Order: sequence, then structure tokens, then C-alpha cells
Amino acid sequence: MDKSQNFSDASEDEDDKNSSTSGNINLGPSGNPHAKPTDFDFLKVIGKGSFGKVLLAKRKLDGKYYAIKVLQKRVILNRREQKHIMAERNVLLKNVKHPFLVGLHYSFQTTDKLYFVLDFVNGGELFFHLQKERTFPEPRAKFYIAEMASALGYLHSLNIVYRDLKPENILLDFEGHIVLTDFGLCKEGISQAETTSTFCGTPEYLAPEVLRKQPYDNTVDWWCLGSVLYEMLFGLPPFYSRDTHEMYENILHKPLMMRPGASNTAWSLLQALLEKDGTHRLGSRDDFNEIKAHNFFSAIKWDDLEQRKVPPPFTPNVNSPYDITNFDPEFTDETVPNSVCYTEHAIKCRPYFFLDTCIGCWLMSILVLCLKKRGHSV
Repeated sequence: MDKSQNFSDASEDEDDKNSSTSGNINLGPSGNPHAKPTDFDFLKVIGKGSFGKVLLAKRKLDGKYYAIKVLQKRVILNRREQKHIMAERNVLLKNVKHPFLVGLHYSFQTTDKLYFVLDFVNGGELFFHLQKERTFPEPRAKFYIAEMASALGYLHSLNIVYRDLKPENILLDFEGHIVLTDFGLCKEGISQAETTSTFCGTPEYLAPEVLRKQPYDNTVDWWCLGSVLYEMLFGLPPFYSRDTHEMYENILHKPLMMRPGASNTAWSLLQALLEKDGTHRLGSRDDFNEIKAHNFFSAIKWDDLEQRKVPPPFTPNVNSPYDITNFDPEFTDETVPNSVCYTEHAIKCRPYFFLDTCIGCWLMSILVLCLKKRGHSV
């Protein structure tokens, strides 16, 4: 299966349609007014999405490596996505308290871009490993799904619904633990007693109530958890079809068919999570506590799991803090755009070398021409 793309409508931003489209976006407590793009060497593209790219960067001050999400303000404002971006920032600020959620160190902005400085997690996307191996053995899938469930349970405890769980948004760290990332579709303020109705997510993983455009709550995340578990065990999401209309019909009406290769407790969990009626779905009454209590997880010691004391069943091949071999070459082969370093007073002129002014760039080009005329290689 190719990489899936998410989508969302702008209904949650309707009250912003007449708001200012000025260059400044309030970054709140994460904002670092002294930070600037030229604090970093931008080394490789490691991901991209609707609003910009994610790049591996090395901070010049201390040599530490980060993943920096660079977002285009113009695109955000044109699509009225300010609320989604700020929701992502808010969620990131709360992630430091959980071991399976990516952390935000700080953020900053230029006149045309937002920069989120994040943990660099280099074990690769779950999608990357699943594409290579096709399926995972059940014990490995159980370990991953338990850590995902823990992360989702933590978000739900903060009244946040994630809405976009899929293998592309799940990273492995260098030890092999799960790290959930990309919080652009999160919705804040949703407890089990509250609902939202925005039509958003990724087609293969949409819950039936979202497709029906009915009000929904955080149990949509448990549907997605079931879809990801099914995909890890059998290689494709449970109701997948290349024809999107047919896939939506499958999600809404096709029964979940049992397949060989999974234990009875795994099938019991899949049936409970992929219940088409959200009010009867596992997690609809007592949220994460119901998930933890299922027999599929009977051998899991949750306290040990959340303290990262349970050894991962698979260790990614990571040779250094900046190793990118576990990232898709579709991204890493891409040239780092010079524009990620543009500010009003700084332009990236050559790889890993910065001059302070545009005049500096002009002088450098003259120097290069002179050297070439004298027969020097440049």
C-alpha cells in the first residue's frame, strides 16, 4: 500500500475566516524570540506534508541534532489552518510527560515560516518497517499496540482526541520504542462526554461515524488502533480497497472477516475495536482502562511498559545520532531547500556555510568567478 494522505475540512476554523492574515502567529510559551534559522545547519529532508517539510538539523551552539518542522505561513493562512497548527503546538507542549510522544523543545518564526524544534527520532517510521517486512509477528505487534494505546490514553486524559493514528505517524526510536508524532489533526477539549464533527483523518483509517458525518468522540482513536493492529498482522488495513468509494462502503457495511494467522485473543480485540457502532466499541465506557483490561494484554505490565522497562522486540539499525538510513529515500534524496534558512538578514549561500547579508552572497559569487578564471576548481 502506498503512503496514505490525510485531509480535513475547515469547519473548525470558520470563526477565523475574517481574522487577520498578518505575518505574526502567536507561538505562546513555546516561542523563543531569540532563535533563528541560522542557528542550525539543515542537513537532510526527512519528511514532508501539506504545509512544509521536516528536516534533520544540527544546532551550531552545541552540536545537538533535532528534527525541525518548517511550515509555510502563507499556506496555513490561505487554508485557514491556524487553529490546527496551534493545536499541534499545544499538544506538543504537553508531550514531555509521556515516553511515547515526540517532544517539542521550542518554536520560532520568521516573516514567512514557522519552525518547530522537535526530538530527532531515527529508528524510522513504522510504515517504513512494515513495508519491508509486510507483516509483524503477533508478539511484536502487541508490544507496539500497547505503547500506542498508552500514548492515546494519555492524550485522552488531557481531553485531546488524536484522529490520525496510522503507521506513517508512528516512529521507532533507536531502542525500538514507539514515538507518536504529527499532531496537526488533534482536537482539544474533547472528553468522553463531548463530541466534534469535523470530517478529517486518513481514508483507510476513518471510523464509520466520521464517514457518516455524525458527531464523534475519542473512541475514533480506538477504531484507528484496531485498524493499525490489523494492518501489522495482515499487511493491509481491514477494509482497504484501491477504490476509495468501495473502501468507504466496506468501512460502513462490510463485516470484519476472520483470517488465519492471529490468536483468538487478537481477534477478540480486533472485533471490539473495529465495532462499527462507536457507542458499543471497546473504550466507549471507560476509555483506556477498558483497553488495558482486555485479555490480549494480559501479559503486559503496564507500569513497566510506561517506564520503558519492557525490552522492545526489535531494535532498529541505528549507527549514530544522525543516522538516516531508516528514513525513506523519497525524502532523504531530496535537496535541502535554501529557503529554509532565509530570514530578513541571512541567506544560506552554500551548503553548511552562512553569510550575514545579501552583499556577502554577492561578494562570494565574485570570488568564485575570479577563482574559476585563474583555473582553480571551486
